[in-house]
Amino acid sequence: MTKSVFNIQTEEEFQQKCLETFQYQYHNIEVYRKFVDFLNINPDEINEFEKIPFLPIEMFKNHTLLDKNKSADLFFQSSGTTQMNLSKHWIADEKLYQESIEKSFEQFIGKPEDYIFLGLLPSYLEKQNSSLIYMVDFLMKKSGKPENGYFLYNHQDLFELLNKLSTENKKVILFGVSFALLDFLDFAETNHHTITSSDQLIIIETGGMKGRKQEMTKDELLAIFHKGFGTEKIYSEYSMTELLSQAYSLGQNIYESPNWMRILIRNTEDPFSYVEPGRNGAINIIDLANRHSCSFIATQDLGRILLNSEILRFAQNDKHLAEISKNQFQVLGRIDHSDIRGCSLLVS
Repeated sequence: MTKSVFNIQTEEEFQQKCLETFQYQYHNIEVYRKFVDFLNINPDEINEFEKIPFLPIEMFKNHTLLDKNKSADLFFQSSGTTQMNLSKHWIADEKLYQESIEKSFEQFIGKPEDYIFLGLLPSYLEKQNSSLIYMVDFLMKKSGKPENGYFLYNHQDLFELLNKLSTENKKVILFGVSFALLDFLDFAETNHHTITSSDQLIIIETGGMKGRKQEMTKDELLAIFHKGFGTEKIYSEYSMTELLSQAYSLGQNIYESPNWMRILIRNTEDPFSYVEPGRNGAINIIDLANRHSCSFIATQDLGRILLNSEILRFAQNDKHLAEISKNQFQVLGRIDHSDIRGCSLLVS
């Protein structure tokens, strides 16, 4: 059952896997069962995924969400300061996370073996409990390229390597939290360095501005990256400690989730109802790779599902958006008064 979620092709298959996963987690994950019972919901009456109760993401801070049939030594922890109560996600099946990483990446970008991976991030040895660092480290290992490496503390070496790889016309992916990418561009400008333009360079920003730099819109941020890095391929990745899957944006701040992941937008004033496509609300996430923790999570992020007409309009300028999908959405920020969390605190 677990591996088959990566082979979902139809809406009917997704619906079926959601319902089966809900029943499994209700009976095998104590915290989730207690949550559903507290809501006085009869699990036998759940017959479509929209009716499944979504667990508030804050529950990962104070409770252990783990399949009673499994044990776990590996865990991922959210970024933050020592004064913050951090989320902890126990990973019962490390290979499941690895498969999710690889299949998501292949669905939206390509085979990891084809790319050199560079990181404006801490190394894995510095942040062993970061799901983001684990993901990038795993992609580096799949790639096997000798140039792979982390450059958070060495901007000069990164600048020289980017220009060298550009002249060699090699495929390069630079992962970075948003403020670290901006810091690198500030370094280049201050030192009068020009990054050689290359259509083989992909920048993947992973969020992370809160509390570190002046806030700006995602469109403003992407425009700075387009100009500074000299590439049109400015992508974004959306995930979090509590998930095992990743959504990607390949342009215009429009994300798409893999076939085993789904975004729903709930009414911020009524957490048990959903808003229509095109309207803003809070993001609920179905991640069927979260087999042994919880696949149904209510986040504190704001977003919207795109209307078909919007997708068609965007698609005129972006080949990646040519097909209408239920999985295309935008991330708009955080709900007011929610905790500061995410990649901006990763390098604290």
